[in-house]
Amino acid sequence: MITSASNQHIAFLHSLHAAKGRTTEQAFLIEGPHLLTAALDAHVRPRLIVYDPEGLGRNADGRRLLARIAEAEASGVEALEATPVALARACDTQSPQGVVAAVSLADVAPDTVRARRRGRSRTMLLALDALADPGNLGTILRSALAADVDEVLLGPNCADPYAPKVVRAAAGVHFHLPVRPQLSWDEIAERFAGAPSTRQILVAEAHARTPYDACDLTERTGLIIGAEAHGVSPRAAHLATERISIPMWNKVESLNAAIAASVILFEGARQRRVLERQEQEERDARREQAELKEQTDSAEPPEM
Repeated sequence: MITSASNQHIAFLHSLHAAKGRTTEQAFLIEGPHLLTAALDAHVRPRLIVYDPEGLGRNADGRRLLARIAEAEASGVEALEATPVALARACDTQSPQGVVAAVSLADVAPDTVRARRRGRSRTMLLALDALADPGNLGTILRSALAADVDEVLLGPNCADPYAPKVVRAAAGVHFHLPVRPQLSWDEIAERFAGAPSTRQILVAEAHARTPYDACDLTERTGLIIGAEAHGVSPRAAHLATERISIPMWNKVESLNAAIAASVILFEGARQRRVLERQEQEERDARREQAELKEQTDSAEPPEM
């Protein structure tokens, strides 16, 4: 059992608190039972798991996780017991939840994550412009996955998506949603123009004339969200084919970027559900007509 806060494994995990450490080690930190469970459910094998067996063993969920940690260790994952004092040094939070792990950045690379997703058409590409607040970024990533966004493109001056606070706010999204960090606007434009290409690129602005729900979001769409205080940069705005806004009552001028993104993304999800339901109803109607015709034809007497 690890008892020292200066242990080399604890030092390795602590180094992942900083961007330099994550770049050097090509890994990021996940903390708590929920995130470790999300990683294991996605068949991601952490590079290292450090845990407090006594703390996890106090409830049924923790005991189930202990069994999964044992299974991971049997498959070759390095899993080490630690005292609460040593574990606290490894964690970024003030109140550790009994387990912390390191995950390779290669396991959440966009193309790797895309290969894990179930096959269906996803029409929305989300680009973020200078979203520097980690909590906002994590919340937007969580909404993007819930709204079934195809992928998220992070432009210049966005927060590091693998920073501990972003990872905690995203609550396991990294294992299921392709995220492409540190892109230039030229690279984002290329993603928008790629196969399949976007039919429209929307920029959210507080005073734009077109309301967000007036757009057809069932088409292949690029959506650009900027920081609440400054809006989108000129380079991002140059890509827009339409500027949209969220109509609001009571003289509210703007919304938090995470809330605004979520509102628009879920309108897109709603429109796609309506379209899919209509398409299913049309298929059902055609099938019923075909079955009725077959029954009618079989009931007709043969010609003499």
